[in-house]
Amino acid sequence: MNADIILLKYGEISLKGLNRPVFEKKLMSNINRALAPLGKFSVKRSQSTVYVEPLSDDIDMEETVERLSKVFGIVNICPAVKCEKTMEAIEKTTVAALNQMDLEGKTFKVEAKREDKQFPMNSPQICQHMGGVILKNTNGLTVDVHNPDILVQIEIRKEAFIFTQKVSGAGGMPVGTAGKAMLLLSGGIDSPVAGWMISKRGAALEAVHFHSHPYTSDRAKEKVIDLAKIISEYTGEIKLHIVPFTDIQLDIIDKCPKEYLTIIMRRLMMQIAERISIESGSQALITGESIGQVASQTMESLAVTDNAVNIPVFRPCIGMDKEEIVTISKKIDTYETSILPYEDCCTIFVPKHPKTKPSIEEIVEAEKLLTDPEGMMNKAIEEREILTIK
Repeated sequence: MNADIILLKYGEISLKGLNRPVFEKKLMSNINRALAPLGKFSVKRSQSTVYVEPLSDDIDMEETVERLSKVFGIVNICPAVKCEKTMEAIEKTTVAALNQMDLEGKTFKVEAKREDKQFPMNSPQICQHMGGVILKNTNGLTVDVHNPDILVQIEIRKEAFIFTQKVSGAGGMPVGTAGKAMLLLSGGIDSPVAGWMISKRGAALEAVHFHSHPYTSDRAKEKVIDLAKIISEYTGEIKLHIVPFTDIQLDIIDKCPKEYLTIIMRRLMMQIAERISIESGSQALITGESIGQVASQTMESLAVTDNAVNIPVFRPCIGMDKEEIVTISKKIDTYETSILPYEDCCTIFVPKHPKTKPSIEEIVEAEKLLTDPEGMMNKAIEEREILTIK
């Protein structure tokens, strides 16, 4: 069906009571932001539906739907044709739209929704009437009310809308309605998924990446930038802080017991991320950790890591197995980039026998062996590279 308007349906926002206008306003802003590169649109809302109408004939409607599918807060995307709110116009528009499609051997069903109760026919009457009209004026279609190939949906509002396609949206809440969080973005599979999941709940994102040149290559850095670009398709603009971490890692390796290397490295990363968060107005950290996935992700190790900071740490992947995380990464198109063979700083200096059940006391004592952790962290923060990812 050649659509001339798109109907967007949202779900959870409808439950927000007196705060609902705040969420709707942010959703409209995010929709306009997502569509701005494609051209000019009319974007209006009414009765839990947003109407997106292109203002020129050269706008790619498929690309429009693709961009809208990455806007958090939208549940369903319905490319539609609109017409006057008369049965004659609805009949003509529906038949014309269907006859543009390949109908041979297909089955159909009609569903109707009458928002305007002044319309002379109720929903069952519209369905019955339009079923007969479609059968009479198309070739190749038969009725199947249980499992139709084509579901013809008619909505009677200020105008009439007819559509046969319902694309799933990203769901969740509009980005920008739940504060801001700082994502510790590695080059792996888990952290992009974690950032996506928290942003789906309405949080805006910034990100910090720890780069250990020359032990990690510029290709590893570019990989993380590419991951941030993919995530930004859902979240909007992301400020990416690339922190030089080589000197800190080498000092940990030189001064601390080898079995504590990973946990001390993680603690200093968290402290650096916390300081950048406070500076940027972020209210929490996000990591891709999952219980038991590696030695640094045991219950004891996570507790010791959290002890290093004073702001909340969100771990949305914590109860997921690897296959579940991979499934989401494929869904959001980060998987193929994440598996590129460029190591990050978390993987190049892994001890052979890491401590799996560390205590806070022994880690704090080990950290006293470091040369000047405060000075090194401050230097790393000052020398960081800041990129704006769109």
